[in-house]
Amino acid sequence: MATMADLDELALAMPQATKEVSDDGRPAYFVHGKLFCCHRGRRKDAVDPQTGERLDDVLMFRVADLDVKELVLGDDRGVFFTTPHFRGYPAVLIRIPDLARLDRDELRESVVEAWLTRAQKRVARAWLAEHAPEDG
Repeated sequence: MATMADLDELALAMPQATKEVSDDGRPAYFVHGKLFCCHRGRRKDAVDPQTGERLDDVLMFRVADLDVKELVLGDDRGVFFTTPHFRGYPAVLIRIPDLARLDRDELRESVVEAWLTRAQKRVARAWLAEHAPEDG
């Protein structure tokens, strides 16, 4: 079961990752000055389907491209979603309470994927070389 504490730890473990916190406490994670994940503020395009209220518990993760986005959105659990604001943009959304539906490894995959989309190529290559799965 993943948590916001896990997100913070995993995001900041990535090379050159930094964190900025908005005045109302929402974290945003950057690599080399480029946003790769954040806790979004309330937006008119993300509303609770039952109440119609604007959601204030939405995280955004960058993804590699629109094909990856469609793959992630196709997960049968329906954990990730998008809104009209993100049409044509390589990112997916997840509500903070739904982090509990992911395990820590799944959250780590989302963080790494997001970080890789924004990291400098040489930094990303070095990280990937260091963390390549061992041949069995």
